Amino acid sequence: MVDYVVVATKIPRRLKELMDKLGIKPSPVMRRALEEEVRKRILEELEKRAEKLRKRLPEISDEEVAELIREDRER
Repeated sequence: MVDYVVVATKIPRRLKELMDKLGIKPSPVMRRALEEEVRKRILEELEKRAEKLRKRLPEISDEEVAELIREDRER
C-alpha cells in the first residue's frame, strides 16, 4: 500500500482559470513534474558520486579489488 501526503502550492489565479478552461487536472501534472525532478536530482547525485569514485580507482590495487569482490560474494 502506498502512503500519500498532501503537497500544496499557490499559483496565479489566471493560471488556475486557464487550467479549468482547458480541463487540466493539477495533481497528475504536478506529480509527474515532481517525479521527474526527483529522478533528475538523484541522477545528478549519482554522477557526482561516480566521478569521485572514478578519481579514486587508480589508487585501488588489483588485489584490493579482488578482495572486495570476494567479500561481496561471501555475503
